[in-house]
Amino acid sequence: MKKRNWYLTLGFILTGIIASFIVMGFIWTPYDPNAIMAGPKFSPPSFEHIMGTDNFGRDIFSRVLQGAGSTALIALCTVLIGALIGIAVGALTGYFGGIVDEALMRFNDALTAFPSILVALVIVGVMGGGKYNVILALGIVFIPSFARVTRTAFASLRDVNYVKSVRLMGAKPARIICLHILPNTISVLLPAITIGFNNAVLAEASMSYLGIGIKPPDASLGYMLSEAQGMLSIAPWYAIWTGGVIVIMIFAVGLIGEGLQHCGRESM
Repeated sequence: MKKRNWYLTLGFILTGIIASFIVMGFIWTPYDPNAIMAGPKFSPPSFEHIMGTDNFGRDIFSRVLQGAGSTALIALCTVLIGALIGIAVGALTGYFGGIVDEALMRFNDALTAFPSILVALVIVGVMGGGKYNVILALGIVFIPSFARVTRTAFASLRDVNYVKSVRLMGAKPARIICLHILPNTISVLLPAITIGFNNAVLAEASMSYLGIGIKPPDASLGYMLSEAQGMLSIAPWYAIWTGGVIVIMIFAVGLIGEGLQHCGRESM
């Protein structure tokens, strides 16, 4: 009898709870997240304001809901861009090898020659801040990580017997890549996607913390954490709630990634 994968179970439960709050934040919040003096300044957690209020009297719970939604949306879009392009590049280089491999992987190496967050900061610095520029910048710097993982997986599978068989039967490379190799790399790509999501959450929070991500007055977990840093002695709940949401979000998705890796090892 198979043992229950508690990593996946707990990860999906926590992620489901977080996702429910994020969806709720897109539809409804107790107060307008940007409403000044929705309550007294620096009000501690209470029935009226369950996470308290900030230095402008804004409801922290409403802002956390909006900020978590913005962070999750940016992370998802970032991973989508990085995964789609990175998987395509890795599939081509891993399957064909030779000149294609050399050309695309040299470009890949050029992107990884510098710390990814530094490259993202430079791109946003040139293009300007804002949600869409942050998504584009982070999407670009996430391409190499997905390309490397995919290339390794494809290189190990391109000469296995079932691939050789369909190749001898006259199957086109596109069909072999999409229908015969790619489905067998899912066990490797899914954990990489969860890791990428967590890295994107941290990267977005870091950029917003530095003031070059989502622009105020819109809520952002990173920018809120930056604000809370100067109020630790007056309103410690501001930093605790904001930082706690980031940690729980990363922890929940990390558990799913760990559970997927366990599934992959058990199936080998």
